[in-house]
Amino acid sequence: MNNQSFKEAILSMQGKLNHFAITLTCNSEDAEDLVQDTYLKVLTSEDKYEEDTNLKAWVLTIMRNTFINDYRKRKRINEVMNNHADISTIKQFVLQSPERADMNYYVKEINKQINRIEEQQRIPFEMFLDGYQYKEIAEKMNISMGTVKSRIFFARKKLQNILSDYIH
Repeated sequence: MNNQSFKEAILSMQGKLNHFAITLTCNSEDAEDLVQDTYLKVLTSEDKYEEDTNLKAWVLTIMRNTFINDYRKRKRINEVMNNHADISTIKQFVLQSPERADMNYYVKEINKQINRIEEQQRIPFEMFLDGYQYKEIAEKMNISMGTVKSRIFFARKKLQNILSDYIH
């Protein structure tokens, strides 16, 4: 299938893609975005399509995977935002107030309190703040992912209680 006929075949699926996107997202605006993302991925992955396979199934699989990946990304972002609301408030306070004379004190105090957390909770917490995922922390520390999550949870709770006086 040449490039032009590939593009025509993809464009002829517009109705099916719209319908499937609405089914997945339950929202017309999100569905439009999903269709556009799918078109982009399909066109950039044209070389991966094997001619003897079902083009419609291939495209719909790309759409489904795009939807799932976006959902997981949004879920992860919401989880981080919800789980770290109080600590991020403290960080924002610190970052948005560099001209305050007492800022060095706050930064030192926050770091001191983090360092006071027992090591088995502090290390996974610091790794998570550094951007490691739960699975990566579990592998590096040779502990279960559930253990990682609970240690981070308890470290966060301790810091929230200790540092609550710093939020004005």
